Amino acid sequence: MGAFEGLLIGFQSIITPEILIFMVLGCALGMVTGVLPGFGPPSATALLLPVVFLVSPTASIAMIASIYYGSMYGGTITAILLNVPGEAASVATGLDGYQMTKRGLGGKALAISAIGSFVGGFIAMIGMVFASNFAILALKLTYIDIFALSLLALIVVIGLTGKSMIKGLIPAALGLFVGTVGIDHFSGAQRFTFGNPDMASGISYIAVIMGIFGLTEILTNLGQKQLINFASNIGPTRVSFSDIRETIPSMGRGTVVGFFFGLMPGSPSAAAAFTSYAVEKRFSKHPERFGKGAIQGVVGPDTAANALAISNFIPLMTLGIPSSSTMAIIFSALIVNGLQPGPLLFEQHPEVAWGIIASLVVANVILLIMALPLVRVWVSVLKIPTELLYPAVLGVMTLGAYAVNNNIFDVIVMWCAGLVGFILTRLDMPLAPAALTLVLGPMLEGNFRRGLSIGKPLVETFLSSPLAVTCYLVMIAVFAWKGIGVLRKLIQARSGKGALATS
Repeated sequence: MGAFEGLLIGFQSIITPEILIFMVLGCALGMVTGVLPGFGPPSATALLLPVVFLVSPTASIAMIASIYYGSMYGGTITAILLNVPGEAASVATGLDGYQMTKRGLGGKALAISAIGSFVGGFIAMIGMVFASNFAILALKLTYIDIFALSLLALIVVIGLTGKSMIKGLIPAALGLFVGTVGIDHFSGAQRFTFGNPDMASGISYIAVIMGIFGLTEILTNLGQKQLINFASNIGPTRVSFSDIRETIPSMGRGTVVGFFFGLMPGSPSAAAAFTSYAVEKRFSKHPERFGKGAIQGVVGPDTAANALAISNFIPLMTLGIPSSSTMAIIFSALIVNGLQPGPLLFEQHPEVAWGIIASLVVANVILLIMALPLVRVWVSVLKIPTELLYPAVLGVMTLGAYAVNNNIFDVIVMWCAGLVGFILTRLDMPLAPAALTLVLGPMLEGNFRRGLSIGKPLVETFLSSPLAVTCYLVMIAVFAWKGIGVLRKLIQARSGKGALATS
């Protein structure tokens, strides 16, 4: 059966009033749960997993897939409006999206983000149909390749450190340290837990993210003499043709980055979003605008996140291997319905397999239809007086942090992270490196220790893969380029002092 015949069967199986209603409801619930801090895609899909017992297999999987896809965009809403990321991937989007909101362009940021999400998801959908075999290549990556790729991703931190490398490496080191807290998976020993059982399972990433971004922003604004009033600073929600034309290259690059990261099992969505952000900053003719409200810094990461949401299905559908916690929940939903994910699913139940793929196409359209008209609704949140808005947001954040593991300890973590983020902000240090290293640190350490366990010389082990060697060469080139820039500034500074001395 060819791809077009399969898609036709898939559309025939889902284009029914019942399934379409469930998909619309799924997208709406996904957007709502994405807005709530702490209730990201895994939480939303897990909470609604019992629905698989009430409806048909195709309807239940289509609804859960719609929830997953809708929550990816929903997390962007509060990241742009309030700098409170709903989930990990929206952290990078909020870096420039929130700055656009402060400039009165919050409506435009949400609208262009919705369009980017649609384009990224649609193109990735085409790639999912015709390039599912790429998942096999990604699964063949060894721990050496993954270590090199993780280390290369950490170099993205350099692109986010601003003018001072030291000020960027300090929060990056904090993120790496927090990632080591918990039980060592190799030896079983507890690290930096101080005998606290709540710390044995590690520090909740969601709680840390909400703290260092959302709570830090609230504390920073409360420390000012006058709170920021967004009520008269919303701006239009229209997107002009020039905006679309300006962001089309960003959508294309973001789709490629997100699609590739989605093929790698266990690849975090935050890494794809931050990598896309760094790529956009590198290709931009005005990199100095990033961090101050660059529209490409909004479109690129959000497009990458939604392309990743689509390509995440490829390992699950073709090989039966879930590539993320959300895919593991969808895997469970298939098993509950008596379906085995993998190549046999296409042969034994083509209407379900292709129905899931077709549902992603339909969900992408539903999301765009729902997102653009509702942009004004989400922007209207900013009309609430900050004296009422911030306590309400703080309450939702507290509930969200508690709901992650139903543990008050995560609320304490959120508050501690917020205080640390507030101090870093006062010291003019960026917060993004801490979030990135918190995600990539455990992956980097785990694959490095697997290499050490072989017992071969270090160089022989980690230089045995052509892909790893390529990553190391790229790192050297990046450091050389960065070093040349620093050296040039030193020479210019010295020549300027010499000119002053002679005068």
